[in-house]
Amino acid sequence: MNRSLSPLSPNLRGILWMTLSMAAFALEDLFVKRVVGRMPLSEVLVLSGLGGALVFALLAQGQGVRLLQPAACSRLMAGRAVFELVGRLFYALAIVLTPLSTTTAILQATPVLVVLGGSLFFHERVGWRRWAAVVIGLGGVLIVLRPGSGGFSALSLLAVVGMIGFAGRDLASRAVPPALGTLHLGVFGFLTLALAGGLYGLWRPAAWVVPDAGLLALLAGAVGVGTLAYAALMKAMRTGDLATVTPFRYTRLIFGLTVGVLVFGEQVDAAMVAGCLVIVAAGLLIAWDNALARRRLRLV
Repeated sequence: MNRSLSPLSPNLRGILWMTLSMAAFALEDLFVKRVVGRMPLSEVLVLSGLGGALVFALLAQGQGVRLLQPAACSRLMAGRAVFELVGRLFYALAIVLTPLSTTTAILQATPVLVVLGGSLFFHERVGWRRWAAVVIGLGGVLIVLRPGSGGFSALSLLAVVGMIGFAGRDLASRAVPPALGTLHLGVFGFLTLALAGGLYGLWRPAAWVVPDAGLLALLAGAVGVGTLAYAALMKAMRTGDLATVTPFRYTRLIFGLTVGVLVFGEQVDAAMVAGCLVIVAAGLLIAWDNALARRRLRLV
């Protein structure tokens, strides 16, 4: 048998799905940052949210998946929607108002907060390695933010709030009933994005504009890569070993920093690089601890 034609291992497929997802998320950020310069943010969020929800709804219809289920109306899903709304809105604001490289770096600390939240709210046992990772990761965020220095911008806290929202969403997702799959979460997630845009429009009213062909192309690009990124992420999390696949979330740093520097002309200084390395080290420490825990369970 020709080994070159053999199927990829589950771990390798999971890694490829995760890398594809992170690249697509970086492209989505690029499209959003481009289009908001010519359209109100509220309009961008509403149209992107409705477009993404429509894509997932059509996929669900094509696969015969029933979207309206009792589990979708539970308190858990309502809480998840609140966290997703906070994460989506504040991350979008951070993309628009702060350098993309800084926002991307701060977002990478989300897994660290998930570990902390798992200990506080789900009473998960957290060993010394994970506590060390939490402290290291939060230290990395402080290095990126540089509070008290001349380079500190209070607007960077928007990314911190967005990160907290995404961490809460991920924690709530742990308890989501198995009956709700990727297509359900995709529809409800993008509807939440549209809701976030509507609420922001009420707070900061702005006249909507009729998009021309160029704006429609940018919006279509944001919706297309956004749905691809979400679907690829869900696929990655269900393919292969989590301890092997999850560290490849940090490829988003490479893609995000590359877009920020090459497309938007942002500057990445030594402090930014150091903060990124510290955050990545914290995430890798968590992944290593997960791998050790799984190995111990197999030996029992």
